[in-house]
Amino acid sequence: MYRIDGERAIVETVDFFTPVVDDPYWFGRIAAANAFSDVWAMGGRPLFALNVVGWPVGKLPMEMLGEVLRGGAETAALAGASILGGHSIDDPEPKYGLAVTGLVHPDRILRNVGARPGDALVLTKPLGSGIVTTALKRDLATPALVERAVEVMAALNRAAGEVLAACGAVHALTDVTGFGLLGHGLAMASGSGVGLRLRTRDLRILEGVHELAARDAVPGGSKANLRWVTPSLRVAAGLAPTWPIVLADAQTNGGLLAAVAPAQAAEVVAALRAAGVADAAVVGEVVEGPTRIEVE
Repeated sequence: MYRIDGERAIVETVDFFTPVVDDPYWFGRIAAANAFSDVWAMGGRPLFALNVVGWPVGKLPMEMLGEVLRGGAETAALAGASILGGHSIDDPEPKYGLAVTGLVHPDRILRNVGARPGDALVLTKPLGSGIVTTALKRDLATPALVERAVEVMAALNRAAGEVLAACGAVHALTDVTGFGLLGHGLAMASGSGVGLRLRTRDLRILEGVHELAARDAVPGGSKANLRWVTPSLRVAAGLAPTWPIVLADAQTNGGLLAAVAPAQAAEVVAALRAAGVADAAVVGEVVEGPTRIEVE
């Protein structure tokens, strides 16, 4: 964040990664959506972006790169932003993403700290994309599940971010990406001096993800996430043994996690769904410290 004056602050972010799907167009769509997400997660709106490209020249056709960039440009248009240029290098492994510039009022910045005991936890997307993309690499995922995961990963957080920024009821906000729901949730809890309680019955999970997790189709990053949060994790007896790794699964362009004033939580979820965020739901609540995550 960079404050320009009393009315404007710049939001600046950059994100890029290697392909998570085989289709270059959808890789571009997903990578761009992921890069824009941080702006909405801070209550801002994107203005413009620059392409960040690594491409194995001579090994993969340039037409394929064109499809990646087409996907990124179409996502930018949906985000209400322009891609003004960028930079590319010859790289042994393809990489794509964006450096994004956004704008927010300094008094309306949303941060991943500030959650209060009693707040409702609202999550806007289902979990499991990391497990699905790993299963895809191992030929374990069904075409229908891959298609659904691509749909979720490519979906912009624009509508969710705009609703949450406008509602006036959000005390803390973060997007769920590489550290999984547990990792980003623990960061929110730690920074706010509170604990979180998650209800598995209310969480949306991509169909088939628990079965894939039981077959160890799990990214290394998700396993690292779980090792990190385990000292602060309490899981109720009787839950399926795959729940911890599913909740720790590293997400690509996952949903927004918001701590919302409890009296307005139902209204916020209704507004999210009316805006097209069909999977938005209250999935738990903020509790008094110590800092930990309880799963029931």
